[in-house]
Amino acid sequence: MGRGRQKAKHTKVARELKYFSPETNYDALARELTSAEKQAIDEERLEEDLQKWPEFAGDDTERRS
Repeated sequence: MGRGRQKAKHTKVARELKYFSPETNYDALARELTSAEKQAIDEERLEEDLQKWPEFAGDDTERRS
């Protein structure tokens, strides 16, 4: 295969990638973002609980500090 044909194939692929616009799933994006927020809130709540009741924390408090 000659260089011209190879370059034409690469140009075709690059053009397809440049102008390709997939459908955005906003529902999935919203689920992903809200689960991240919920996880951050759960971690904050865990830290507060560990500070209030250190006797229930066990050996994990040494690793977290």
